[in-house]
Amino acid sequence: MARRPKADLRKGWTTGACATAAASAAAEALWSGRFPECVQIVLPRGETPEFALSHRAVGDGWAEAGVIKDAGDDPDVTHGALIMARVERGGAGVTLTAGEGVGTVTRPGLPIAVGEPAINPVPRRMIETAIRNAAERFGVVPDVRVTLSVPGGQDIAERTWNPRLGILGGLSILGTTGIVRPYSCSAWIASIHSGIDVARASGVDHVAGCTGQTSSRVVQDYYRLPDHAMLDMGDFSGGLLKYLRKHPLPWLTIGGGIGKLTKLAQGASDLHSSRSTVDFDRLARQARSLGLEDPRHANTVLEAVEIAGSRLAEAVARDARDRVVDILGGQVARVDVVAIDRAGNILGHADSGSS
Repeated sequence: MARRPKADLRKGWTTGACATAAASAAAEALWSGRFPECVQIVLPRGETPEFALSHRAVGDGWAEAGVIKDAGDDPDVTHGALIMARVERGGAGVTLTAGEGVGTVTRPGLPIAVGEPAINPVPRRMIETAIRNAAERFGVVPDVRVTLSVPGGQDIAERTWNPRLGILGGLSILGTTGIVRPYSCSAWIASIHSGIDVARASGVDHVAGCTGQTSSRVVQDYYRLPDHAMLDMGDFSGGLLKYLRKHPLPWLTIGGGIGKLTKLAQGASDLHSSRSTVDFDRLARQARSLGLEDPRHANTVLEAVEIAGSRLAEAVARDARDRVVDILGGQVARVDVVAIDRAGNILGHADSGSS
């Protein structure tokens, strides 16, 4: 089925926005004795969405509310998750804690300190503001503990970057605007940046940016890299390389399928099939310049390599390496590129120390 144009796609709400709505509703129930029919919050850019409650519970000195996350038309793994907040009296000010399915930070480099619940700075401020606003409405002092939980969140988190980033036990409560834009690349690129930050803070001197699971497995096994050195670059080579130029590490390996790396070698920074294509005429000229059989009638880069031979794959890897070195502007001392086929066989490997 063809994807609808972005203008027709329905936006959704971040886990941070849902947690804020749940916390606001629970605070109101704690201090007024009743839950609202729906709860309205203010997002960082001034939007005021309303959320229906999917869970309500009260006890001695506490109230709990839950909101089902609606990611709109974005293929978000947390779509449909129940985001819950329990607000209970006690402590000084607003204290945030992680309950079931919300992760804890265990590595440095993230905007949250080690040992803290994985609730990012903007959602923290949103929740604290919502609690204080509710306290002001009901004339009480906002001395409460807010526990966020996501039933099943630990299993969902296994499909995210969290394990590699050292966020253990569950999901992160995320969002800078409160809004999920369908098929936006911003969240993926932000995760790449976080991965680099964690690697730097952990003292890692060699990271690998890979286009997919197969290339990630091959490169990790080849170099015996730890999980937190592996960056899920996907198609966003530009997002990875621009950030590394400003926040360099000693050694970068780029791993990917020969087709995507050919596009990188030919100058593309977004390697998705809908946003960049292989110039097969250019590839054929390259093969001829090397004295190889002309692959001009090939339908894929892999077929071209099968026609022309392994030297073409090596040439593609060298060109991709040179392109990466150029983008990094000398900020990364060593760069190498590993090109693979669909089965994970290495077709070409070029290191910045080789010719």
